[in-house]
Amino acid sequence: MSLTAQQIQAGTGATAARAAAWQPHLNLACVLFSIDSPKRLAAFLAQIGHESGHLVYVRELWGPTPTQTRYEGRAGLGNTQPGDGKRYMGRGLIQTTGRANYCGTRDGLREFLMSVPDFEAFPEELEKADMAAMSAAWYWHSRNLNALADVGDFRNITLKINGGLNGFTERQALYRAATLALG
Repeated sequence: MSLTAQQIQAGTGATAARAAAWQPHLNLACVLFSIDSPKRLAAFLAQIGHESGHLVYVRELWGPTPTQTRYEGRAGLGNTQPGDGKRYMGRGLIQTTGRANYCGTRDGLREFLMSVPDFEAFPEELEKADMAAMSAAWYWHSRNLNALADVGDFRNITLKINGGLNGFTERQALYRAATLALG
């Protein structure tokens, strides 16, 4: 199922122009990772819409906030070198965060694509539209979120992406809009 710009706009809350610009990247990523039914697409669009501020942000806004300062030195994120916290801030449409996750995303995408940049060496590559979309779809695939979407378990999808239920009301509104747009 190929997404139209109007469906992307409805499901992410993006402007028409932004939805049109993301359309080819999202379609390619969704095809590659079998995000290919109305249920899967609606859940995916709603989640990336919220996580990216309606397809506006592919890089975390850096304060640093108290939460962001805790990225520094967090072994669980693989941030073991001074400066890793900021260097490996959230990027992409699902906000990949931490050196270990940048490496995991790189390695995971390399199983599916011929040409994937080294996100550890060049973290800003995750901000480019093609890799921002691919990284989000790979994350979705790697966490088996299609299975949750198939049974309509939007709450657990949110937990697997966010670690909590931040923005759940907006995510649900985008999910309803995407579901309507996708028929």
